Amino acid sequence: MNDLRVSALQFDMAWENKEKNLQHTEKLLESLQGKTDIAVLPEMFTTGFSMNSRQLAEPMSGETMQCLHRWATAFNMAVAGSFIAEEGGNFYNRGFFITPENEAFFYDKRHLYRIGEEGNSFLPGNKPLIIPYRGWNIRLLICYDLRFPVWARNVDNGYDLLIYTANWPTSRAHVWKTLLAARAIENMAYVCGVNRTGGVRKDNIFEYAGHSQILDAKGKTLATTQEFKEDICTATLRLDELQRFREKFPTWRDADTFSISD
Repeated sequence: MNDLRVSALQFDMAWENKEKNLQHTEKLLESLQGKTDIAVLPEMFTTGFSMNSRQLAEPMSGETMQCLHRWATAFNMAVAGSFIAEEGGNFYNRGFFITPENEAFFYDKRHLYRIGEEGNSFLPGNKPLIIPYRGWNIRLLICYDLRFPVWARNVDNGYDLLIYTANWPTSRAHVWKTLLAARAIENMAYVCGVNRTGGVRKDNIFEYAGHSQILDAKGKTLATTQEFKEDICTATLRLDELQRFREKFPTWRDADTFSISD
């Protein structure tokens, strides 16, 4: 039947404090042991949305990746999110999906947040990622990518679940919720959008209300978190229901073809 339990972990992050954030994340994941198949963390979950890449970036063999592998195995769940990575002397806002079997998949954020000058601190990725996991195909994207539907386009039902990990401010909460529903509807796929709560930087406060949610292929909300609070929501996704819907209403067969260039 291929049901899949997906959990959105919405929480505040200590600004640029990796150790504290790792400790807190481990406690949250441990509380979900036996209750979910995928746990999705907010964007840059170890630091907050920092542009301090040179000081905060970690190699792929660093502490964050070691913890993620250990958690996925110990708690028997896949763990997804993003962190600040260094590779080959370059810095990336790198998405990850780590399975309990210690398979690791990575995606570098393509659309860097121009208003926040993210492009001055990170290099963009250019490779889409679709992850095979327990009979499902899963696409992982990061925050600002949500505004660009062409990049997320589901060609010939190539994926079944679309994940967005984010730091999306309260001032644009309506946009967040609207675009998550739009991506689900236009791509005929489940969508899981995970946002943080709280705020950062005492001299320049950004407020995050959360509004993490999981939606079905019709854009209906299956689960959502409490506003402005640390919270976890979980939904059971059903692949057979999704496939029946795609067969009954096959709009994907009439989609326009296109190519993407850098």
